[in-house]
Amino acid sequence: MITITSTEDLARFCEAAKSVPYVTIDTEFLRERTYYSKLCLIQMALPGKDGEAVLVDPLSNGLSLAPLYDLFRHTGTVKVFHAARQDLEIFFIEGRVFPEPLFDTQVAAMVCGFGEQVGYETLVKRIAKEGLDKTSRFTDWSRRPLSEAQMNYAIADVTHLRVIYEFLAREIEKTGRRKWVEEELQILTDPATYVTKPEEAWEKVKTRTNSGRFLAVVRELARFREGYAQARNIPRSRVYKDDALLELASTKPTTPEELGRSRLLLREARRGEIAEGILAAVKTGLSVPPEDFPKPDTSREQLQVNSALADLLRVLLKAKSEEAGVAAKLIATTSELDEIAAGRRNVAALKGWRHEVFGADALRLCKGEIALSARGGAVRVVQV
Repeated sequence: MITITSTEDLARFCEAAKSVPYVTIDTEFLRERTYYSKLCLIQMALPGKDGEAVLVDPLSNGLSLAPLYDLFRHTGTVKVFHAARQDLEIFFIEGRVFPEPLFDTQVAAMVCGFGEQVGYETLVKRIAKEGLDKTSRFTDWSRRPLSEAQMNYAIADVTHLRVIYEFLAREIEKTGRRKWVEEELQILTDPATYVTKPEEAWEKVKTRTNSGRFLAVVRELARFREGYAQARNIPRSRVYKDDALLELASTKPTTPEELGRSRLLLREARRGEIAEGILAAVKTGLSVPPEDFPKPDTSREQLQVNSALADLLRVLLKAKSEEAGVAAKLIATTSELDEIAAGRRNVAALKGWRHEVFGADALRLCKGEIALSARGGAVRVVQV
């Protein structure tokens, strides 16, 4: 098994990859102790049962990933991943580049009827007819040297992927659903997917009150935490956890003594830069004028859902998903069905390929232009 530890060897492999139709790629990383994922290993394989498969050690001294990023920009070779989101985040944060063209076998499998968020191990069993040894799944990939078991585990993630990709690519072409996959991949190659702005971090904190002043303090505490964690590349929970943040937003400490009375704040956060940042954030939150209070999204709470229509839409969705051989949740979520039943039309389930599969008939059902009938175990759409 080849392990690449130099830029020259990586460049040689990537040049070879430019001459083939596709290359399969996977990564191993750690994120428990950092804000950003720490890339520990890259696996790649060229087409064919005996196609070259390599491990790339990004922790090697002097190794540059520039040749890999150059391959990502080479549009003549498809870059194949499974469940690519976390892999793409690593490469975008480190290299500011997305693989083009991209193929995600998890997305393709959902479009081909393998269910919602189907796992790699399931596809290996069902398509490649092989088993996987998952004993190395939770090992520390930053430690060197890697064991033979680790290396075998890692390389299997790209060698079986060749068979899976070729099968799913044929199915996609056979069913004419390439556009469906491309639509799903657009969000994966949108930089906004991987950028968390400190000023927007409060929106991810779950609160039980919509008090403007309380939310103003929450916003400033979340802003400070996010910026601090990003700058020092540490998990936001190492600064303070959400429950401590909410406690601080309630007690609103303005002095070190008041801050010291917190029950949930970590000891390290009661002094130094974090303590100063907390007190400054509380002070800023308390000074926010009412007209600038954060405004939580309460639109869901205000929906006037026609429950009978929502139930009919659920039946229609089940029928359409079975007809298309696509996981129902990939077409529309329960909340989207409620939105449609409440009269909203700016819903993902009514756009793109989803409109073709489900959305068009969903709108006709809402207008009373079609009805649903049952025959045996099947639901049929009936023109009114």
